[in-house]
Amino acid sequence: MNRAWVPLSITLAIQAMVAMALLTLPVMAPDVAKAVGVSPALIGVYVAIVYAGAMLASLAAGTTVKRLGAIRVSQIGLVLCALGLALCAIPSPWAMSVGAVLIGLGYGPITPASSHLLARTTDSRRMSLVFSIKQTGVPLGGVLAGAFVPGVLLLLGWQGALLVSAAANLVCALIAQPLCAHLDADRDKAQPLVLGGLVQPIRLVLKHPALRMLAACSFVFSMAQLSLTTYLVTFLNVTLAYTLVAAGAALSIAQVGGMAGRILWGWLADRYTGARTMLAALAVLMAMGALATAMLRPDTPTLLIMAVLVVFGATAVGWNGVYLAEVARQAPPGLASVATGGTLAVTFLGVVLGPPVFGALSEWFGSYRAGFGFLAFPTLVCAGLLLHSRSGREMPRLSATDTTCARK
Repeated sequence: MNRAWVPLSITLAIQAMVAMALLTLPVMAPDVAKAVGVSPALIGVYVAIVYAGAMLASLAAGTTVKRLGAIRVSQIGLVLCALGLALCAIPSPWAMSVGAVLIGLGYGPITPASSHLLARTTDSRRMSLVFSIKQTGVPLGGVLAGAFVPGVLLLLGWQGALLVSAAANLVCALIAQPLCAHLDADRDKAQPLVLGGLVQPIRLVLKHPALRMLAACSFVFSMAQLSLTTYLVTFLNVTLAYTLVAAGAALSIAQVGGMAGRILWGWLADRYTGARTMLAALAVLMAMGALATAMLRPDTPTLLIMAVLVVFGATAVGWNGVYLAEVARQAPPGLASVATGGTLAVTFLGVVLGPPVFGALSEWFGSYRAGFGFLAFPTLVCAGLLLHSRSGREMPRLSATDTTCARK
């Protein structure tokens, strides 16, 4: 294997494993809820707890990566996810809540760590494509969870499925071990690990206008992404009279569109458009996809419905790689993980708030169409912001003297 692809390969595998860890319990929520004696609707609380932990961990990731190295931090994340899954195998809501926190703490630092590593090892001309390929690990983890977890559930029960997923994360951590010495060679053992480091990523993002704008757009994009993946099956089942099996298949098609989109948009951004223009175009397509989804009817031809969902999925699920590459470009030298952690905290906030806002609007108007229709407006605002920043020329990266407050 070409040495340049080693960091991409291992970060892709790690991203897929932690994404599978996050989704292992949700894909078998009805059986787990029945065994524990709670409502399946509480899966939303579980996801919120996971992402709250991820927000906290992403803020701490920058200084931790500089101290321990990107691969070592990723290994710690995989182990935390495994421990969280093992705790979730205890049939107690309290144990599962603690498990959700651990999974979030393991999930949160993975993207800042990989951004630090890939920003250091990737040719700037290929950054959008490489980051986009790495980010296909998120939907890939969803595909793995959907494809294998139900089968393991039938063979070993829900607790066995959680433990198998935990074992997969531990195996990935072991596979990464031989790479530590080489890929973590830039770690700084003198980097202090202090609580003040949690403020550093936010301070850096607020100081830098380009990072501030990108973080705001990621908040909106993540709202659209999680609203689509959380409510699409219910919308198709309740509004369009799809069976749950057919609706689940439609969600899978949207996720595949997201995987393909992540790679395609990264290639186009590197070769033709640039990241800002690409993100603006995705915002417009995302808004169109949301509006088109809101207008779907039970008598809409199936092929047309699938085409709409592929476009919506390709944009709402496919924007992350181009975005993360642009964050890494705009970050001061050596601070890619810090900038990524700060912007991801805002991204995860959109993940936490998006589905509840979508649900509240849908409940208020008595239709899921209202929720999808609402998503179009903030995404169009983001398109305008991105185009405006692009027309005003790319904002310069912070110089070394400008990063003083970020390093304090």
